[in-house]
Amino acid sequence: MAKQLELEFVDESGLTDSDWAEIEKLKRAYDSGGEKGLSKAVDKLEAKDIIQFITVVGAFYPDKVKEIIKNEMAEGSLASDDLRELLRKLESPTGKR
Repeated sequence: MAKQLELEFVDESGLTDSDWAEIEKLKRAYDSGGEKGLSKAVDKLEAKDIIQFITVVGAFYPDKVKEIIKNEMAEGSLASDDLRELLRKLESPTGKR
């Protein structure tokens, strides 16, 4: 029997209804296609909306996301528009876009 993926939320406080819908898509992708299906769904989310991708992944791995953002900023490869949009979302009292 294949090992079932179990993701544990660390911080779900900033998730919007749209974020939850994406999380459900990721779960369905895993249930129907295993790790390959999940990987494709994650890639699709990242390509569609990088900010939502960061938000959703950050609910599971906040420390890792912070580390990646810091590294990308240090390398200068994080687009300033993406960073501004992320900061606006994080500063919003409801976490809504």
